[in-house]
Amino acid sequence: MKRMNVRTLVGLAIFTALVIVLQFLGSFIRFGMFSISLVLIPIVVGAALYGWGAGAWLGFVFGVVVLLSGDAAAFLVVNVPGTILTVLLKGTLAGLCAGAVYRLASRINTYVGVIASAVVCPLVNTGIFLLGCMIFFLPTITEWGEAAGFSGLGSYILYGLVGGNFLFEMLFNIVFSPIILRVIRIGQKTGA
Repeated sequence: MKRMNVRTLVGLAIFTALVIVLQFLGSFIRFGMFSISLVLIPIVVGAALYGWGAGAWLGFVFGVVVLLSGDAAAFLVVNVPGTILTVLLKGTLAGLCAGAVYRLASRINTYVGVIASAVVCPLVNTGIFLLGCMIFFLPTITEWGEAAGFSGLGSYILYGLVGGNFLFEMLFNIVFSPIILRVIRIGQKTGA
C-alpha cells in the first residue's frame, strides 16, 4: 500500500475541514425543504489532487456531516437505517466516482478531467439519493408530493425534490472546481 506523505495528509485535513464547514454553512441555503451541497467542490478538487480514495473519504465525511447537521432529519423519522445507508453511500460514491473519472479523463488533459469529475460528482450524489428515495421512502415522498400540490411523483421529484438543488450544484461544480484546482496547482508549483 502506498504511504501518504505529510503534504497529502495536510491537504486531506484541510479539505476535510472545508467539507465540514461548507456543509454546515450550506445547510442555511435552501431550495424547498433541502439544502444546497456546497461541499461537492472540495470533494471534486480533493479527488483530483489526491485520488479516488481521498474523494471517497471526503464524500464519506460529507455524509456524516449531513447526518449530524439535521439535513436528513425528515428522512430519519421515516427510516433510520435507510437514511444512514443512503446518505453515507451517496457521498462516498460521489467522491469515489469523481476521483476515478478525473483519473481517466485527465489523461486527455487536466481541464477535461476536472470538468468530467465536476459533472459526475453531483450526478452520482443525486442519483444515489433518488435511488435511496425509491427504495426506502417511496410512500413518504409520494405523500410529500401530493401535499405540496404536485400532479404526480415524477414532477415532484424533478421540480420539488431535486431539480433546483441539482442544477445549482452542477453549475457551481462546473464553474468553480476547475478554477480552484488551477489556483492550487499554481500555488504548488510556486511553493515547491
